[in-house]
Amino acid sequence: MNYKANIRPAWIVLVLLMLSLLAYTLIKRSETTPVVPVPTEQEKPGKLDLSKFKNAAENENCFKCHGQSKYTYENPESKKTVTKRMYGELVLNRDVFYVSNHREFKCTDCHSEDYSTFPHAGNLRMETKANCIDCHGGDEKYAKFKFEQIESEFQASTHSEKHSEDFTCWMCHNAHTYKINARTNENLKETILYDNLICLNCHGDIRNYQLLTSKAKPNILQKHEWLPNQASHFTNVRCIECHAKNEDTLVVAHHMVAKSQAVRKCEACHSKNSILFASLYKYKVSEKIQKEGVVKGLLMGDATSIGPDKSNTLNIISLVLFGLTVLVIVIHAFLRIKK
Repeated sequence: MNYKANIRPAWIVLVLLMLSLLAYTLIKRSETTPVVPVPTEQEKPGKLDLSKFKNAAENENCFKCHGQSKYTYENPESKKTVTKRMYGELVLNRDVFYVSNHREFKCTDCHSEDYSTFPHAGNLRMETKANCIDCHGGDEKYAKFKFEQIESEFQASTHSEKHSEDFTCWMCHNAHTYKINARTNENLKETILYDNLICLNCHGDIRNYQLLTSKAKPNILQKHEWLPNQASHFTNVRCIECHAKNEDTLVVAHHMVAKSQAVRKCEACHSKNSILFASLYKYKVSEKIQKEGVVKGLLMGDATSIGPDKSNTLNIISLVLFGLTVLVIVIHAFLRIKK
């Protein structure tokens, strides 16, 4: 019995080679995507033109001392000029302040007018600091930020319940440096890093942690040993995704839950109907839907269902592989039937 050799057309092999090359190119491109570093409070974004800010001239009277590590004054008794070190926590980076949300404010909008004179009276240290709701609550101008709802969530959080009035907005959001990030940042990596640094300011720094409790600071890496690929989770997911009660009506959750209630199920994030789409990716998905329609917005967004990596490369590869596989099968079947 004679058998005829079944030689597949060379162009099918060529298609498969091109497919492999395309997949390799897409993977390498996703691996080499640069991550833009986020300016921290210690870094200076650059010299700013202070004439752009209406209260800069008055604020500079404060920055003359609080904007550097030392200050000078004339001793009225000895008539000598004295140089002193500025207490570290009272030194402010003026460049960071002038890109923060409160850059248009006068220092005395939040601090007592008595600070305008030097030396400052000792009892001024006891002044009560205003919270977000004191200025932004009940104001239609800020209604879209839902400060009242944020306040309610915070009051129900473990931070507020455990520390009462000792824990204020400023424990997490420094009034001199705070900058709304999640609603304006196109790079999710920067958003994630910015938000997680807020948590690590206490949970990763014993100097701040011990101001609130006498308990030993927990080892974050050990507490999260159960996480597979731990480093990837830390750099691609905000702490609040697992440690806060997420609400669809708020961009950033403030209802921090006890550690026993933290999310520990993989499918909570690794699914299309996940907490990441309800919070971290929410505003980006909404923008995508408005620009490209529901189908493209949901299926081809920056988020993927198999991991919070902000890349749709795997979606593209999957669709290309599936389409070409079906095409090859159809052509192969057609040629065999024809023979």
